Amino acid sequence: MIEVRDARLDDAGGIVAVLNPIIAARVYSALDTAVSVEEERTFIRDFPARGIFHVAIDTSTDRIVGFQDVSPFAEYTHAFDHVGVIGTYVDLERRRQGIATRLFAATFEAARRMGYEKIFTYVRADNDAGLRTYLHQGFRTVGTAERHAKIDGRYVDEIVIEKLLL
Repeated sequence: MIEVRDARLDDAGGIVAVLNPIIAARVYSALDTAVSVEEERTFIRDFPARGIFHVAIDTSTDRIVGFQDVSPFAEYTHAFDHVGVIGTYVDLERRRQGIATRLFAATFEAARRMGYEKIFTYVRADNDAGLRTYLHQGFRTVGTAERHAKIDGRYVDEIVIEKLLL
């Protein structure tokens, strides 16, 4: 069974265990540098007060198998207070098992409670599975940011997607 809850400082090791293989694969994320447990602890500790950070736990193993976060789009103006930026990560060995679906359900509910009306993100244009997952959750394509990331000397386009939560 999968349980979704708020991330805690002591989840840093489990989050890194999910994240670093995704980064190392070089095809699912624009992140290109492995994250240390201490860096992840700092990220969790300093996460914005209006942010949402969930982990998915496999209760049979007590292991983190995915996580999702929403950060405010901009904190330098109130004009974007209703907009959040989402990131979704599922253990490479646990994909297509409903983990992302559980994360999205919890995150959308929390986002609405916190006053978010719109969520958006970028998905690598070559990450078909990731894009399909977001589209299945009601996101729509807004456009393409061409040559938006440069990873290992190769340009990668990113698809801009959004979901209205109203």
